[in-house]
Amino acid sequence: MKWTLEEAKKQLLSIINATSQEPQLIYTQEEFVAAIVDPELFKEFLNWRQETAKTSLAQVFKELQQLCTEENYTFDLPARSDRNNPFTEDKDESSL
Repeated sequence: MKWTLEEAKKQLLSIINATSQEPQLIYTQEEFVAAIVDPELFKEFLNWRQETAKTSLAQVFKELQQLCTEENYTFDLPARSDRNNPFTEDKDESSL
C-alpha cells in the first residue's frame, strides 16, 4: 500500500501491522522515499544479498560447469586465434 510521509507519521502502528500482508511504501509527493517490509522478508533479502556478494566469477564458472555436467551438455570453445598483444610487443621507445 502507498502512504504519504505525513500519513505514515500518524499511522505508524497500522503500517507496521500491515507489513505482514504486503510491503508498505512511503512517498513524499510523488517521490518514493521508503518501504517498510515484514522482518522475515527483510532477513531473506539480507541473506540473498550476502550470498550474491560473495559469489566470484570462478564460482559462477564452477556452477556452470556443474550444471553442464548434470545436463550432459558440452560447450565447445572455438580454437583461439593468434592476435597481437600490445603489452608484449617490442615498442619503439620514442613512441612512448
